[in-house]
Amino acid sequence: MAISQVSDITTPTLDLIKHGINHAQTVNSDQVLYNRIKESGDEKTQLKKAAQEFEAIFITKMLQEMDKTVDKEENGLFGNDNKYEDAFKSIVFQQMGHDMASNPRTSFGFADQIYKQMEHLVK
Repeated sequence: MAISQVSDITTPTLDLIKHGINHAQTVNSDQVLYNRIKESGDEKTQLKKAAQEFEAIFITKMLQEMDKTVDKEENGLFGNDNKYEDAFKSIVFQQMGHDMASNPRTSFGFADQIYKQMEHLVK
């Protein structure tokens, strides 16, 4: 693309490009998760891993929603708002979700219940 053409790119076009990049990242992370589950072993192991990932995603979403209720006028959960806060919180909440779901002492028990209810459906 020539430099003269760069000025021809409109804001809506840039928004579409950004959306495409964000969508590609989402698809890529979903594909990574899918591959991690498929490569985990036999069908029962895959079911166990999928149930655990479901619980991790649930906990992550719950933490994100809980953060929305924190008073942000003074200091939010991670201090004053800045342009990196959302990205940082997303990473922290995701890691917390995985850690909580994978630890028997902090797990909500969803993964175990899902596994028990679906175990008879897999080999």
